Amino acid sequence: MALKQSQQLKLSQKLLPQQILLMKLLQLPTLALEERIKEELEENPALEEEAEQAATEEELYENDAEGTIESDEDFDENADHTETEIKSSDNVEMEDYMGADELDSYKYEVVNKGPDEETRDFVMAEGIGFRETLEQQLGLKDITDREYTIGTYLIGCLDEDGYMRRELELVVDDLAFNLNITATEQEVESVLKVIQTFDPPGVGARNLQECLLIQLERKPEKTKEVVQAMEVIRHHMDEFSKKHYDKILKRLEIDNDDLREIIAEITHLNPRPGNSDTKESSFSAVVPDFIVAVNDGKPELSINGRNLPDLKISLDYKEMLKEYTKSKDKAAKEASGFIKSKIESAEWFIEALQQRYSTMSLCMQCILEYQNDYFATGDESKIKPMILKDIANRVGLDLSTVSRMANSKYVQTPYGTFLLKTFFSESMSTDSGEEVSSREIKNTLKDLVDKEDKKHPLTDDELCAALNEKGYNIARRTVAKYREQLEIPVGRMRKEI
Repeated sequence: MALKQSQQLKLSQKLLPQQILLMKLLQLPTLALEERIKEELEENPALEEEAEQAATEEELYENDAEGTIESDEDFDENADHTETEIKSSDNVEMEDYMGADELDSYKYEVVNKGPDEETRDFVMAEGIGFRETLEQQLGLKDITDREYTIGTYLIGCLDEDGYMRRELELVVDDLAFNLNITATEQEVESVLKVIQTFDPPGVGARNLQECLLIQLERKPEKTKEVVQAMEVIRHHMDEFSKKHYDKILKRLEIDNDDLREIIAEITHLNPRPGNSDTKESSFSAVVPDFIVAVNDGKPELSINGRNLPDLKISLDYKEMLKEYTKSKDKAAKEASGFIKSKIESAEWFIEALQQRYSTMSLCMQCILEYQNDYFATGDESKIKPMILKDIANRVGLDLSTVSRMANSKYVQTPYGTFLLKTFFSESMSTDSGEEVSSREIKNTLKDLVDKEDKKHPLTDDELCAALNEKGYNIARRTVAKYREQLEIPVGRMRKEI
């Protein structure tokens, strides 16, 4: 077949770089947005903070006052000229890419605390890490240099829970390839046994059963409960993990009181010894993206932007662009193109931030009006069924835009801080035909589980029947789905002696 060329016309939709940037910024929570702004400030020299620009002007002012100004009259004249020039440049800059009305709405709320509110500074102390602690203990042991090298490698193989998940056979191969040490599996296991004597107890175990046994064996007093607990973990671990207590009672020939003491002994052990380290165990603080306050029974919304700086285009880059544009030199034209691209990129970024702020305010205000009864009273039974489509239709935005807005965002209310998506729930009908939120059904389900007899926990069928008696038309499979979403185990796993 011969090759030939032909022309075709077709319609296609493509996203502009500005639209892609807006979508990426819209789905970022407050903490991630702070990091994104810092990255943009580092990568784009044409983008500056308002405070940073003001500091630069102040430095120029001081330098002129010290070196170039010889009289008070000259000083005043230069100061007036500088101030006029800055004001004029500011006006040109803002009007270039957004209207005056948009400027006021772009300003983020910075002051979230009153002048008399107490401010406390916290000092964070940092010590050595989990693996460094184990290596220190290894150095105190009377072992050879070869064993120390093997032990150091084994410590490096421990996971964040303090377990040795890697097969010793593979560790032997790693030692041969990486450290040129020819060792046997028995030699590696003997070094691992040394590590298992370290603190915290249970570190270096290869599974949960071994971890619990190590901790029980290191108990200073081998009481009756400890000995029986070791027997349960060593020979009846499967039955214990599945809470088949009847089998354990029969095989050990003990009563319920003895089993209760054994369970208490085991539950006080640490199943994750690696997480006891204060340096490597991390926690994430929840920073709310929206703040809802109730004044005189009326909810009021504000956007949390306390750490978000006011951004602007660098005046120096604007002046350089004017100078290079006047020149006809080839190098000057290339520099002009580079500076222009940086300024345009900064303008896009600032405009995307402003649009993000406007979109979040619009959507959250709509949610606030939709769920006004809840935000005004805090009564969760007043939460209305609400899906993303309801908000998208009201604000006139695409469903994906509303989804990105609600993604990973938190709202702070007088009743607590919640993930925004928890307020979105499907509607279900009661026997009376009234529509209720699935969140209300989940709360009722949780109450039933909390009040159940733990010796005879309710099954999913019994929970379904109890919900039906309360007027909720719900199937057993839906009960199982809601139970899993609430992270409630099945009835057998909730059983207590």
